[in-house]
Amino acid sequence: MKDLLDKLSSYNIFNYLFPGVVFVVIASKLTSYNFIQQDILVGAFLYYFIGLVISRIGSTVVEPVLKFIKFLKFTEYKSFVKASKNDTRIDTLSEVNNMYRTICSLFLMLIAIKGFNWLSSKWLILADRKIDFLTIFLFLLFLFSYRKQTNYITQRIEANE
Repeated sequence: MKDLLDKLSSYNIFNYLFPGVVFVVIASKLTSYNFIQQDILVGAFLYYFIGLVISRIGSTVVEPVLKFIKFLKFTEYKSFVKASKNDTRIDTLSEVNNMYRTICSLFLMLIAIKGFNWLSSKWLILADRKIDFLTIFLFLLFLFSYRKQTNYITQRIEANE
């Protein structure tokens, strides 16, 4: 367990594990859902996964919406790659930036789960099919995350040519 914890980077802790734990704790207070685990190992993996999902929602939903409404403006990825080689603090600033995006997504997901909890009490089909909806949602989320990551890799390769 100690070896596993030693391999977690600050990015993994602050963008996956931390938001996962915060989500689980707050969701158990706001809704009838309780994701808190008694087994520490199972809990750590579940909280990490929940944080990963929250992070991916930030990346594939929150960020594009904020760019679309012109709340955010990004430079070209090629410029980011070039500037990162000259200024090592950009990577740290980008990590913090991603953490803020994930925290925005965390609160959006708390609102969503509170809304889903309320709706599923009114419409039984939601309560009866919640695992089906969750599975489809997670499939689509990671499908779009995979596409986004593939695009980043392609852009990074092109930036280094």
